[in-house]
Amino acid sequence: MTRSSRAEGYLGGQVLIAMPSLQDPRFARAVICLCAHSPDGAMGIVLNKPLEGLSFDELLKQLGLEPVPPQRRIRLFQGGPVEGGRGFVLHTRDWSNDQSLPVADDLALTASVDILSAIAGGGGPRQGILALGYAGWGPGQLEDEIQANAWLSVTPDEALLFGEDGHGKWLQAMAKLKVDPALLSGAAGHA
Repeated sequence: MTRSSRAEGYLGGQVLIAMPSLQDPRFARAVICLCAHSPDGAMGIVLNKPLEGLSFDELLKQLGLEPVPPQRRIRLFQGGPVEGGRGFVLHTRDWSNDQSLPVADDLALTASVDILSAIAGGGGPRQGILALGYAGWGPGQLEDEIQANAWLSVTPDEALLFGEDGHGKWLQAMAKLKVDPALLSGAAGHA
């Protein structure tokens, strides 16, 4: 996504990286794809908290979707603390339906079971992850947290969004910024 295609001052389509000083256990070392950001608030999907105890095959069975076993699978993540029972697929935009939300030029978010059926059948988007729940911020809340030095942001790439190493994404995101986490301070540096 180019900077000019985003609303000025908003970070939709960017990846948020939790600063080491962020101690909230829900977001410590979190890497979040910011799917929407406007004056009304923000919504994102946590990219580095693999979901334990539920497989894609089991999810398809619970939803009554075919085929099981599927021809393709995607990884499942805990997308955030809000609406933990609701599923969202963050994916490349080579597949979409009328319920898909464009996130960036090459990225979309879909919350319908159509995409799960397409993936299980061997089609669907080239890349994607399924997240249960999301991270949400009210109006001005994310801006306040950024001002307080809780988050950094970086332009995502497919390796960061869809890469296999869910637990290593925080270090991968920091490396993308060319930042050594050991050198970061939680103190805001405002003049």
